[in-house]
Amino acid sequence: MMTQTETNQTSKARQVTGSVVSAKMDKTITVLVERQLQHPFYKKYIRRSTKMHAHDEENACKEGDQVVIEECRPISKSKSWRLVQILGGSE
Repeated sequence: MMTQTETNQTSKARQVTGSVVSAKMDKTITVLVERQLQHPFYKKYIRRSTKMHAHDEENACKEGDQVVIEECRPISKSKSWRLVQILGGSE
């Protein structure tokens, strides 16, 4: 038997925040995700970035928007993230 907590589970997929650098494709956005890590020897913080393709079903995003994306099953060869929320950005 399933209990109440088992039926109302929240998503445990990885979520990241980034900015949209391209919204030219149909239902796809390119999101630049930046993170900071500490250099193992010099202890200085280094900025690293990754570009990810995410699924945008309504074509709601435009370049410059800050968005939250979530990991999901592969949708295409390069898309395995989906748009969760638009935080704002380009005004």
